[in-house]
Formats: sequence, C-alpha cells, structure tokens
Amino acid sequence: MANGIKTILLNQEDVKSVITMKDVVEIVDKTFKGFGEGTTINPPKVTLDLGETAPYPPYQGFMNAMPAYVGWLDTAGIKWAGGFFGERKKLGLPYITSLIMLIDPRVGNFTAVMDGEFITNMRTGAQVAVALKYIFDKKTICVGLFGAGRQGRTQTMAISELFDIEELRIYDINKEASIKFAEDMKEVVKGKVLIADTPEQAAKGDAIVCVTQSKDKFIKDKWIKPGMVLLPIGSYQECEDEFIMGADKIIVDHIDQTMHRGALAGLSEAGKITEKDIYATIGELAAGLKSGQIEKDERILCVPIGTGAMDISVAAVAYRKAIEKGLGGEFTFV
Repeated sequence: MANGIKTILLNQEDVKSVITMKDVVEIVDKTFKGFGEGTTINPPKVTLDLGETAPYPPYQGFMNAMPAYVGWLDTAGIKWAGGFFGERKKLGLPYITSLIMLIDPRVGNFTAVMDGEFITNMRTGAQVAVALKYIFDKKTICVGLFGAGRQGRTQTMAISELFDIEELRIYDINKEASIKFAEDMKEVVKGKVLIADTPEQAAKGDAIVCVTQSKDKFIKDKWIKPGMVLLPIGSYQECEDEFIMGADKIIVDHIDQTMHRGALAGLSEAGKITEKDIYATIGELAAGLKSGQIEKDERILCVPIGTGAMDISVAAVAYRKAIEKGLGGEFTFV
C-alpha cells in the first residue's frame, strides 16, 4: 500500500480564484455531451430529508448525496449538498451548504475535498444557459426571471455568456431584493432590466426561469405562449399541471431524477407523466442525437434539476488549476 497519499483541501476562495462563469458554462456543455454519448455516469441523487418536507426531524432542510464519473476528465467523486432554512437562516448563513470529494477512479484515492456551495450556484446557472443554447438558434434573448437571490444572479451571468439579453424581467416576493438585483446586474445584462410588480408581468419573453422555494404553482398555463420555454428549477413545482400536461416537448437533464423530484414529481407519482412523455435529455441535444430547436408554435418545458456530474466536472477542473497555482492545503488521511 502506498504511504503518505495526500488529499488537497480547497476552500471557497481557492475555488473562486481559479474558476469563472465562462469556464463553468464550457465545462457543463462538455459534460452534457458526455451524458448523450454515455461517457458521463450519474446515478440518481439520494436525498436525506431533514425537515424540508418531512415532519421529522424539524430542521427545515435536506442533504443530497450525488456521485458521478465524468469520462472526458477521467474523474469521479461525490457531492454532499443541501439547503437549510431555520437555524441556518437565523445565523445569516447561505441557504446552500456543500462539500465535494474527488477520487482517482483508477485506484480510489481521494485527491481533493473542497467547498461546493460556489460550484453549485455556478453550475446551476450554467446548465440552464447550455439548455437554452440548444433550444434557441439565435444570439439575442428575452428572459423572465423569478427569484432575485444568488441563483437569480448566476442564472443571469450564465445566460449572458451565451446570449445578449435584450430584456430581463425580474420578480421576487421581496421588492427590495428585485431592486438590488436590477442594480447589481445592469453591467451583466446588455439590454434592460425591468422590475415586475406581479408574477404575470415577469412571465414574458423567450425563456421563463424560476429559481424559487415556492410551494405554490404560481406560473399559469395561459402565461406561456407559443415560442416560449419554461424552466422551473426551484425545489418545488412552480407551474400549473395544465402547462406540464400541455407542453409540446419536455426536456430534462436526468430522466430518473426528474421523475422523483421537482416539477414532474407529483404528476409522475400520480401516473400522469411517464418516461415516455420525455422528448429528450439535454445530453441528447448536446451530442446531436436529437434536435431541441423550438418551433414558433411550440411551448417547451425544460427541467435541468441538477446532477452530481456537473459538480464533479467543475470541481475537477478547479482542482487541476489549483494544483498549477499551488493553492490549497494538504492532509494525509491514510
């Protein structure tokens, strides 16, 4: 057995110093292509409910275990991540909490352990941008965005890497959050940032992106017109069942996961939506196996709920760049 196998430890500042949103968008795109080609291996996430929806224990949170192997980087690992309100919110801590562990898939040595919150927020924005890349064959886009928090910002940053945002309409139940968002994002968005007073005012444009914790089905079927795509990627169903059932195409990132969590879960459990109703995965679009281009008379539902493979791929690139720069600490676990 080898002696003194060292694991690199990277904190959030280390990760931030070596990874940009441009990097993350490119990494996510390549990893989606791997999904389509079969070289990205990603089992469904396992969720530990710590009071997010379960009555016990009463901690208003959850944790996900998300393993994956990414072929184009020949790396593997697992993300342990979740979100908490309750005591965490009282302490002023971010909703997301996360660590990522990487291994050498040939021998199983742990090569790195790092913060995962920053990577989670960045790749969640990037996966939406990449999905839109395969849905819209144009450079300019109008966006309706629900949620003016950290995720709203990374969504905007990522979409701006691939599109010129002509108009972004932002809605948040906290009007002050929307005002601050508009100020923060004016340098990112090439066009106008408009603050919506009502949800209906924000539900306009080419793409409607929902990154909220709402338990209400607040997006109405009638708001989504032909030529539009809706991406409800918060933790709960954010749109009416009527739209889901009436969408011309349903595109997802991971079929097994989206059948059990997120916008499709309730209808799947009721037997009203099955795998046969899924038109394509984003991986199939990225690999050129199917066309995701929206037609002018189509309404598309796209659900990139998030996979460990995206976290592992971004973490692997961050690890390699950190090694080159001599960042991080070292610890010998064995």
